[in-house]
Amino acid sequence: MGSQQKEAQMSTVATPSFGGGSNRIAAVNTGVATATPTNTVKPQNHREEQTINHQKPGWRKFLSHVGPGFLVSLAYLDPGNLETDLQAGANHGFELLWVVLIGLIFALIIQSLAANLGVSTGKHLSEVCKAEYPIFVKYCLWLLAEVAVIAADIPEVIGTAFALNILFHIPVWAGVLLTGLSTLLLLGLQRYGARKLELLIAILVFVMAACFFGEMSYVKPPATGVLKGMFVPKLNGQGATADAIALLGALVMPHNLFLHSALVLSRKVPNSVRGINEACRYFLIESGFALFIAFLINVAVVSVSGTVCTVGKVSETTADQCSDITLNSASFLLQNVLGKSSSTIYAIALFASGQSSSITGTYAGQFIMQGFLDLKMKTWARNLMTRSIAITPSLIVSIIGGPQGAGRLIIIASMILSFELPFALIPLLKFSSSSTKMGPHKNSIYIIVISWILGLAIIGINIYYLSTAFVGWLIHNNLHRIANVFIGIVVFPLMAAYILAVIYLMFRKDRVVTYIEPEKDDPMAQAHLESGLNNSFGPRDFTPVPFREDLAHIPLPEYKP
Repeated sequence: MGSQQKEAQMSTVATPSFGGGSNRIAAVNTGVATATPTNTVKPQNHREEQTINHQKPGWRKFLSHVGPGFLVSLAYLDPGNLETDLQAGANHGFELLWVVLIGLIFALIIQSLAANLGVSTGKHLSEVCKAEYPIFVKYCLWLLAEVAVIAADIPEVIGTAFALNILFHIPVWAGVLLTGLSTLLLLGLQRYGARKLELLIAILVFVMAACFFGEMSYVKPPATGVLKGMFVPKLNGQGATADAIALLGALVMPHNLFLHSALVLSRKVPNSVRGINEACRYFLIESGFALFIAFLINVAVVSVSGTVCTVGKVSETTADQCSDITLNSASFLLQNVLGKSSSTIYAIALFASGQSSSITGTYAGQFIMQGFLDLKMKTWARNLMTRSIAITPSLIVSIIGGPQGAGRLIIIASMILSFELPFALIPLLKFSSSSTKMGPHKNSIYIIVISWILGLAIIGINIYYLSTAFVGWLIHNNLHRIANVFIGIVVFPLMAAYILAVIYLMFRKDRVVTYIEPEKDDPMAQAHLESGLNNSFGPRDFTPVPFREDLAHIPLPEYKP
C-alpha cells in the first residue's frame, strides 16, 4: 500500500467538484489521503442530475452558462481601452482599426482557451501554473501577474478620477484618492443586490456605447476609410508602433486569462466528455457574443475620434483639442448628439466603466493570489491593497503632470500590460494544447497553429519595439555619455532577462501530468468516462475535491428554469 501511495503522490485523478455536478480533472495530493467510499457522492442523485441536464433544450443549456464571458468582457470596455482608442483615432485616423480587429479576434481565442482550461481541469490558470513550475518560476509568475493587475487598475483609477472631475469639478489628484472608497462602496452594495448592481453598471457602460454609436451616425465616418483601416495593416506616422502596442495591451490583458479560467468554475458541468465539450462550446458562443459587442464599441470610439479629428476641414479649436485628447477632455466628441449634457452623460458612463472593470480586476487578483500562493483575502482587503499600490503612481503623476500626465500614464500602463502578456499567454497556450493537462479536450491542430502564430507575432512586436525604442532614446537623449552608459548597463541585462524568460516558458517541457487516461483494456472505465455514470475511474481511496468556496461568493447572472 505504501508503494501505491508513493506512485500516486504526484498523480491526478478525475474527481467530482461542485457537489458532483462536474467530473473535472484536478491535481490531488494523495500521500495523506484517507479511504473515501465513492458512494458518498450519491451516484443515484448524480445520474438523475445528468439525465435532467441532457434533456434540457439547447437554449436552456446555453443560458445556464451565460455570465462569465460578459463579466470578463467589461474589462474590454475599461478606461484604458477608451483612452487608447481615442489616442489612436486622433493621431492616426482609421489606420489602427486593424489592431482592434486582430486584438479582439485573438482575445476571443485565448479567452475561450482559458475557459476550456478551467472547465476541463477543474483548476484555473494560476493553480495549474503552481502545480507545473518550480518554486522560483512560480513566484516570478505570481509577481508578474500582480504587476499586471496593478497596471490594469491604473487606468481605472484615473478614469474614475476624470469622471469625478467632470461631474463635481474635483481636482484629479483628489479624485484619485477617492477612487478606492468608491470601489469599496460598490463591493459592499453587492451584498444587497449583486446581480442588479452588475446590470446597472452594464447599462451605464452601454449608455456610453449608445452615445458613440449616435455620434458615429452623425459624423458619418467614410466607410472606405473604416474598412481599409480594418483590413489593411499599416504603421505609418510618428508613434504608430507605440499606439498599436498600447491598443493591444488594453485589448488583450493578461489578468483576464486568470479571471476567465476561474469564473467558469462557478458553473456545474456534466461529468462526461460530451458534457465538457458542450460547456466549452457554450462558453465560446457567450464569449464571442460579448466580445463582438466590445469590438463594435471600440470601433465606434476609434471611428468617432478619427472622423472628428482627421476627416475634412478641422477647425482650429477642434485641432487643439484633438492634439492632446485625454479621457478628461473627450466629451467634446459627443457634443453633436448630446449638446450641453454631453459632458455629464459621458462622465457617468466613464465612472461606470472604471468601477465595473475595477471589480473584475479585484476578482482576478483574488484568484491569482489564491492560485499561486494558496492565500485567500476578503474582496475588500484585496481591493484596498491593489488600489493603494495603483494610486501611488497615479497620484504622483496627476499632481505633477495634471490631466495630460495622467492620460499619458494610462498609455504607459497599457504598454506594460502588453509586455506582461507572454507570462500568462505562453503557459495558457502550452497547457491547453497538452494532452497531459487536457486529455481529449486539448486544442485542435488548427487552434494550436493560429494561436501560436498570433501570440508569437505580438511577442515579437513587443521585443522589437522594446529594443528599438530604448536604443533610439539612448542615441537621441541629452544626457551625459557616462549616464547613458550606466543606464545601458542596467537596462540591457533586463531586456536580455525578459527575452530569456520568454524562451524558457516556450521551450520548457511540461513535467506534471494532470490527466490520466483510462486503460484501453478496461472497457468499463472507458464507458464510465464517456457516459459519466461513475464519479472516478482511478484508485478508490482518493479524497474528492471539495466545493470551490473561493468561487461561491462571486455574483454571476445564472439562469434558473
